[in-house]
Amino acid sequence: MEVILIQDVDNLGAANELVKVRNGYARNYLIPQKLALEANPSNRKQQEEKTKQLQKKEAKMLAELNLVIAKLKEAPLKIGAKTGTSGKIFGSVTSLQLTRAIREQKGYDIDRKKIHISDEVKEVGTYKASIDFGNGNSTEVEFEVVGE
Repeated sequence: MEVILIQDVDNLGAANELVKVRNGYARNYLIPQKLALEANPSNRKQQEEKTKQLQKKEAKMLAELNLVIAKLKEAPLKIGAKTGTSGKIFGSVTSLQLTRAIREQKGYDIDRKKIHISDEVKEVGTYKASIDFGNGNSTEVEFEVVGE
């Protein structure tokens, strides 16, 4: 029997996937637990429509993400830090400060957990950080640390 999964089921498949299972497993477990629907023509048509809508939504989100990436790469961010006479920073620049700079200078709110700074930032200068947006989408952002 073919069924359309409503939710992810371990060792069987992901949501909105068409799978073939034994009749008893479908009738006695998957369908009563609301984990799957019978794959009749009506349900298949609904599943295809959901898939089309999901693809449109993902394409729209990807376009917005590309705009954000382009905006972040336009110009380097400037982060102010208190420095000593030799150009060393008191403390270091963290992803939290980088998140605040992106919010203030570019207007985008990015979770600090998605930002990874490659080197320790303890001096005035230009550095790079990577931002991982998920689904294989990531970008490199330049930022400049200036003394206040």
